[in-house]
Formats: sequence, structure tokens, C-alpha cells
Amino acid sequence: MIIVPKVCVCRRFDIHSRVRIFPILRMIDQGTVDRILDAAQIYDVVSDFVTLRKRGVNYVGLCPFHDDKTPSFYVSPAKGVCKCFSCGKGGNAVHFIMEHEQMTWPEALRYLAKKYHIEIQERELSDEERQAKSERESLFIVNTFARDYFRDMLKNHAEGRSVGMAYFRNRGFRDDIVEKFQLGYCVDQRDAFAKEALRKGYKQEFLVKTGLCYENDEHQLRDRFRGRVIFPVHSLSGKVVAFGGRVLASATKGISAKYVNSPESEIYHKSNELYGIYFAKQAIVKQDRCFLVEGYTDVISMHQSGVENVVASSGTALTPGQIRMIHRFTNNITVLYDGDPAGIKASIRGIDMLLEEGMNIKVCLLPDGDDPDSFARKHNSEEFQTFIKEHESDFIRFKTNLLLEDVADDPIRRAEMIAGLVQSISVIPEPIVRDVYIKECAELLRVEEKLLVSEVARRRETQAIKRQEQAERERDRASASATAASATAEDEPTPPQGDNSHETFIPQEGQEGQEFYRFERLILQAVIRHGEQKMCDLKDEEGNLVPVTVIEYVVNDLKRDNLAFHNPLHQQVLREAAEHLHDPGFVAERFFLTHPDPVVSKLCADLVNVRYPLSKYHSKYQKIVADEDRLLEWVPMLVIDFKAAIVAEQLKHAMRRLQDPSVVRDQERCDALMRHIMQLKAVQSLLAKRQGDRVVLN
Repeated sequence: MIIVPKVCVCRRFDIHSRVRIFPILRMIDQGTVDRILDAAQIYDVVSDFVTLRKRGVNYVGLCPFHDDKTPSFYVSPAKGVCKCFSCGKGGNAVHFIMEHEQMTWPEALRYLAKKYHIEIQERELSDEERQAKSERESLFIVNTFARDYFRDMLKNHAEGRSVGMAYFRNRGFRDDIVEKFQLGYCVDQRDAFAKEALRKGYKQEFLVKTGLCYENDEHQLRDRFRGRVIFPVHSLSGKVVAFGGRVLASATKGISAKYVNSPESEIYHKSNELYGIYFAKQAIVKQDRCFLVEGYTDVISMHQSGVENVVASSGTALTPGQIRMIHRFTNNITVLYDGDPAGIKASIRGIDMLLEEGMNIKVCLLPDGDDPDSFARKHNSEEFQTFIKEHESDFIRFKTNLLLEDVADDPIRRAEMIAGLVQSISVIPEPIVRDVYIKECAELLRVEEKLLVSEVARRRETQAIKRQEQAERERDRASASATAASATAEDEPTPPQGDNSHETFIPQEGQEGQEFYRFERLILQAVIRHGEQKMCDLKDEEGNLVPVTVIEYVVNDLKRDNLAFHNPLHQQVLREAAEHLHDPGFVAERFFLTHPDPVVSKLCADLVNVRYPLSKYHSKYQKIVADEDRLLEWVPMLVIDFKAAIVAEQLKHAMRRLQDPSVVRDQERCDALMRHIMQLKAVQSLLAKRQGDRVVLN
């Protein structure tokens, strides 16, 4: 069963806060979970957020979880899993949504159920089963309430209709567009929203943390967006993470800031958000182009005119996080400028980051007096697109022509301009593109091409040195941390075994870098992928042949030598595999991929991932033996390697113990330790012989 929170706005008073909400928790039954997992196609889910291209039987795209410049994120429809082979993140459809949208397991299940129109069966939990909601969930809930409140004020409150709706109508926004972008209005009263939220049972703490309210010097709540029209900011999945509020002309007395935005919070980081991305992502993929504008109304007006592949940086310079978000959907971006020279020069300084990402950047200068908002209101989609095609220019060419107008014959300013252009060219990763730009700029600037080539090369060398130094600093920090951790681990006393005549050593959790841990994961991978399959037949006490599965072989072989997996999660998986092996229709991979514990299912998804399927060439011309056809050779080999690695680790530890002065001075302990070392070496020799006796299939 899966526990999920459902909010009730019942009020409860306590000593420390005015009013707070408490959740009525409900449970999703396992049958519903199975239906969701069956319906959720991994390609369908991932492609909502990442542009995927077919590669063999799989799909590949730029990883959404790290700064990925070459596609390393693989999606396997056959296995229903995804994985980045650079940063390692991935899993099934639920794990992807959890990681990408920062949702809990139940939230991700609800998201997918909604996507695939699956009705969730649930029941209310008892008081003993209730759990506290996380702060993050509470912030989203408060934002959802605020969005609905502001929308209601806009449509149903007298001030909202006469002031807020009048403003949107004057901007030419249709009712369907106002509804689509969930626009709203906050009445011009100092605490109207705060009072209503508290009355409904929302905690003051979360009203402040979302930035919807703030406390004055007298610790009284005040509405941050009073007297403003409201623009909700949505995440990629459509959740409201923040708000922007614009003050209206009739309410500007004593107010200096035209726009006010939500402050940074646990759910909102401005540098990672783009206004309109939720409404634009599908159009960006379809058009293979993204238009970048500055403000909220630019995005809304362009949508209304039929141009939907548009996002706004909300008046800030582009950040790496915003660029990565765009790059996941397209490699082509067109920046729209309104003709203000000062604004253009200020904003182009940040576009070098787009070039560094290897993106294809175009710039379009709108007619004098027009911004994207006003221009979109005058033209339909076809006219808008035609104008852009006819007037857009390559960014480097645009920047060159723009700056040439300013420098005239001033040699100092001309040199500064050339240096700026060289810097922009130097960050472009593709050498052919750099070469084309160098030739074009040399012609436009009337300078020798070899001079530009030399300067670009010098700057790239400087950039490479800086990157190398940064990488070395990061490696040094990682090495220092690892050394400290290792020193701490070695200082820990080894727990005595039996009479303490000799001591065995199995590293504690956190020593995953050890060799035996690698074999432990490989054994577990075999259990998950082939656990229920027959490996061989063995005779029982009565001489009858009894089939032995992979799970049974691994469990019995480890038990015979009194060994267990080192990782508690691995222990749990092996134990559950043995417990459910004889359940009707049991298939280990399916059982663990749909496991109700997201940690277990995530581990399974990681272990079943295969990046490179066999090509037709290999299948045709080489004899390939599939894993399931060599279980009798493969699984025992992994178990032997696991045991050999543990013995090697025990020997290493025992040899270190011999250097302990307290052991050397104690003749009895020293002799016992020497006997133990000899026993370990004998076992190691036997295992080495068994490792050397392997038969390689040709």
C-alpha cells in the first residue's frame, strides 16, 4: 500500500501557531499502483520533458539532471526504464517523475494516474497511520490555494473585475487566454489574502515561506501582491512554484517597483525557471525552435497570436539552468528584441552562455516602438513567423553590426569591440562553426583573419587551463574527503568474534568502493534479471532430480559459507526474492520493478538497464551466448569472485592487524592471527584455482 496525503482545510488551534491544516492521509492500493505502472510508457513519459531520438532499439537525449552537452540519457521502451550513463540517474517512469519534478512516490503515482486517466482507489487511514506532510508539499498546496484565490478575485470580486480584468482587456487578452495562464488579481487591501488563508486553515509559516505574505515590524501578516494583477509561474509539470505581480497605474502611489516576484524558496529558484515553459514545451519540440522574450505579457500575447513555442527569462539575464532547460527541447533559439539599443546591449552579454552550450542562436529586431507583446497583438501567427524568418540574423553577425555602429573610427573602442566578438567566438564548441565566424568577422571588421585565429586559440587555451584547474580542485577536494573517510574507517575498532583468537573483517556500510561490493551488485543483478529461471538440476536425498533456480543457488551457496550481502538493501531484495520465488507467476524483474518501496524499485531499474543492445552485425556473424543460456557458468563464477574479493579484503585487514604493536606484544594473539592468515591464504588459493578452472564458451 502507498500512503499519500490529501489536504483537508479543517482548523486546529495550538499554542505555537494561529491556525494550521492537518492532512487526511489516504492509501493507494497495490492494484491501482500496478495499473499505473502498466499504463505508464517510459518513452511517453520522458518525451514530455526531453527530446528523444531513436538509436537502435532505444532512444537517447540530453540528460535533464545534469549539464549534458552530448546525449547520454538512454530510454529503453522494452524494459520500461531510463538511465543517464554519465550522472547515473534514471529508473522507471515513476522514478523519472519523482526526480524531475521533485515529487514523492505517491505524488508521482498521482501525476501518472492523471496523465493516463486512471482512477485511484484509496481509503482514509486511521489515526495511527497518519503521517505529517513535508514542508515542500505544504508550499505547493499553499500556492495552489493562492492561485485559485487570485483567479476567483479577478472574476468574481468587484475590484478584480473593474481593475484587474479591465487591465487584461486593455492589453487585448481574450478570456480563454486569461483562463489558460491562470491569471488573477489581489485586491488592494493590506491583508485580505492573509486573512482568508488563515481562515481556511493555512499556516502562517507557509504563507511567509512561499512569499505570498510577509511580516511587518509588528509581526503582522501583509499581502505581498496587494493591488496587483497576478501571473502564476509554473514548473515543467504545471505546478505553481511562484507568482509575479504587476502594479496598475491607478495604484502606483508610493510604490516604486512595477513588478514584484515571489522570493526564493524551497520550491522556487528563479535561475532554474522560465515563464511559460509548461505551456510551450510541446510546441518547442514540434517546431524545433524556442523564442526567448523578456516578460510575462510578451509570452501571453504571442500565445494568443498562435505562436506558442515561446518562454520568458522574466527580466533577468539568462542562467545556465534556464539554458539547460531550453536545450533539452531544442538546439535552436531565437531571441526577440524590441529595438531599444541600451536594452539589447545589456542583454547580449549573457548570450555567450548559449553559444558555449553549442546552441544555434538567431536574433530578431522588432520594428521601432514594438515589443513582442505589441507586435504579436498586431499580427497573426503566420505574419509573425514570416517577419521573423525575413528579419532574423545570426547572433555573431548581429552583434558585429550592432557594435560597429557605436565605435565609428575610435581605435580604442574598436579594439574593445573586437575583443568582445573574439570572446563570443572562442566559447563556441564546434570548430567548423568557429572557423566560419572568424572568416566572416575578419571581413566585416577589416582585420587579418590569422590575427583573429590566433586570438581565439589563445582564449580557448586559457579557458581550457581554467577548466583543468577547476577539475583538479574538485578532484583534490574529493580525494581529501575520501582520505578523511578512509582514515576514520580504519580507526574504528573491529568487533570481536567468538573468543577473539582471530578476527574476521567485513567492511561496514559506506565502503562501497571495495572490490567485493562490485561483485555483490553483479550477483544481485543476476537475481533480479534471471532469478526465477532454472540454472541446473540437482539430486535430492532420494536421488530425484530437482530444478534449482538462480535465487535458490545464490541463497544456498552464500548460506553454506555463512556469508551475506554487505548492503542492507541488497539483503532485503535477496530475502524477498527467496520468499516470493514460488508465488504463482513470479518474475523477479517484474516483481521488483513494481515494488511498492520506491528505493527497491529504483535499485531494480538501475540493475536491469543495458545501454548497448547487440547489433544485427554481431548477431549474424558472431556466436553470442545470451546470459540466460550460460547461467550455470555465469552465476557460480560471480559468487566465487564475490567470495574471493571478501577473502582478499579480510587478508588485507589481517595484515594490517599484524602491524598493531599491541598484537605483536601479545604472543597468543599474534599466533592466532598468523594461523588465521594462513587459513585465509589457503582459502584464497582454492578460490583462485576455481577461478582459473572456468570454461570459456566459444
